[in-house]
Amino acid sequence: MPERPAPRPTPGRADGIRARNRASIEAELRAVGRRHLAEVGAAALSLRSVARELGMVPSALFRYVSGRDELLTLLIVDAYTSLGEAAEAAHAAVEPTDLRARWAAVAQSVRTWALAHPHEWSLIFGSPVPRYDAPADVTNDPGTRVPRLLMAIGADAAARSLAGPATFTPASRAAELAGRASEDLLRSDPDLAASGMTPVELANGLVVWTMLVGAVSAEVFQQLGERTISDAEAFFDYQVATAAAILFGPGG
Repeated sequence: MPERPAPRPTPGRADGIRARNRASIEAELRAVGRRHLAEVGAAALSLRSVARELGMVPSALFRYVSGRDELLTLLIVDAYTSLGEAAEAAHAAVEPTDLRARWAAVAQSVRTWALAHPHEWSLIFGSPVPRYDAPADVTNDPGTRVPRLLMAIGADAAARSLAGPATFTPASRAAELAGRASEDLLRSDPDLAASGMTPVELANGLVVWTMLVGAVSAEVFQQLGERTISDAEAFFDYQVATAAAILFGPGG
């Protein structure tokens, strides 16, 4: 009896197989890209080298990315997303009414993630990549997940009259500088404008954010030297507590 030919996949099934294959290749492309990022750095990332490791000709990769810049953008979005997810999980695990604990949880999660992913931290917070501009419409949303957690903490502090004042005097000078610094943000971001934070409270939050990025970068990039800080974790805890005093005023 003659063998029956194997049934041809229906169009819907074929589309599903193609979609799964594409997703698998895209995931592998990202994984290899991250590995090369760790080995050669963002500036030297080469689509040709990535294709070689994938066992593909470089032209075949153009089905998945338009070039090195789009691959970098994918890696940046992945890094921001992973960092944001880690910070959001830590923040969600803390009692919502404990503002200082919420801040500490976010800060500690950022440090933990950065130490576990130093090359991805370098990609999003290190030196700019020559001849590459990250597309704001793609990277802004994932890139602001952690700052928006801090904004939510600041807004809650403002609503409960627990936000700290300016850390220097005279108050008029502090208010003037804070107003000038935050003017564009308050005008362009409706969420910030509706947060209830004063320019001083917003400026304090921005100071704390830059402190956090700087503190983590100093540790990731080993800028302090082995003999400068004997206990990096203790020093980070000190910086977190110092930042809390800026956000909420002195106190425990």
